[in-house]
Parts: sequence; C-alpha cells; structure tokens
Amino acid sequence: MELTLLANASTAAGVLWLANRVWQPDVDRATDILLGSAAIGLAVGRLAAMIEAGVNPVLAPTDILIVRGGVDTGFATLGAIVALTWTLRDRFPVALDQLAPSALVGLAGWHGGCVWRGTCLGTATDLPWAMSAAGSDIGRHPVELYTAALLVLAAVAVRRMSSRPGSAFGLALAAAGAVRLLTDRLRLSIIGGPTIWYVAAITVGITFAAFGQRLTRTRPPGPSSTVITPP
Repeated sequence: MELTLLANASTAAGVLWLANRVWQPDVDRATDILLGSAAIGLAVGRLAAMIEAGVNPVLAPTDILIVRGGVDTGFATLGAIVALTWTLRDRFPVALDQLAPSALVGLAGWHGGCVWRGTCLGTATDLPWAMSAAGSDIGRHPVELYTAALLVLAAVAVRRMSSRPGSAFGLALAAAGAVRLLTDRLRLSIIGGPTIWYVAAITVGITFAAFGQRLTRTRPPGPSSTVITPP
C-alpha cells in the first residue's frame, strides 16, 4: 500500500475514533467493530472488482492487496453492512443506530483524505472556492471535500433525530447514498457512475428507518436471581 493511500485510510480511522470519543456510543469496542467491518467490506469490494475485471482471485490471491487496482464500492458497502449487522446481531438494530453517526464521519474522513493523494478535484468551475491541480490554471470543484462536509452534516443531523429503533441507521444509509448521488456528477472519473447502488441505499435506508423498529432485538436477559428470605 502506498503511503498516500495509507494516510488516506489513517485519516478515516482517526476521525472515526474521534467521533466515537465525542459521542460515546453505547457499544463496546465501537471503533474496532467499525474498522473491522470496513476492512471486510474493502476485501469484498476488491474481490468483486477483480472478478469484474476478469481476474481469478484463486489464481492471483495476492492481487486482493492491490487496492489501487480497483474496489467495487457497491459490493464493499454491502459487505461492510453485512459484517456490521452480523457482529451486532444480539442488539439489532439498536446498536447500529448507536454507530451510524460515527460511521458517516469515518466515511467523511476517507473522502477528506483526498488531500493526501491529490484526488480532491472534479469538473471545471468558475466558483470562488475552485481549486486547481499543480501546473494547471483550470479551477475545479473540490468534490471530495464537498462530500466530506455533507457527510459530517448528515452525521450530526442523524444523531439529533428520532431515537426510534432503526431510524438512525436507516437515515444514515439513505444520507450516504444521497450524498454520493448528489456529488457524483461533479467527479471526473465516475461521471454516470453506479447510481443504482446509491438509489438502492436511499430506498433501503428510508424503508429501514420506517420499519426497523419491528426488527428490534435485545440481549437475552441473564439468569434471574432468587432472593431467599429467612423464615
């Protein structure tokens, strides 16, 4: 892994840890759980990208480590959500609600980490805050910074919304899809990108926010204690 990509990932992990420190979700090892789920999602997305490119993962197992070779973000997101849901299944979906705002902040950190890789810029613009690539006079949208800012705002909004079980997780998923759908048209490399994934995230997220309460599970109670009173 090249150093700029490592710095990008470290930025995401750092702001995720900070969000958990500030908001203190009621989930043990919250940062470890989110980072572990993200790692699983990244592996799933990389495998999907290899298969889509015609590379057999069995014949080229080490290629999964070449993250710059491509990661299918749709399958990566799906893999991360499945891993997170399985890990928190004993308190589903309440624990997901607790971690949803921090997950959005971590995702914002990943996009904001574009500054280390020089990949923040998108389509051309004359707006006053336009940024230019080194050696170029063309102003461009800092689209990844837009995305990071919107995801942080979404995280704050989700955390302030209803405490109804499932609502925070569902709204966070919908917000992540909506932010990507909104900003993708400003990106250079993925104009007309995988909008089906973003629409799916919005649809599933809103549905989950509406009906997630019916899926609520809690930890099974411990053995009841018997109080013996003296005669």
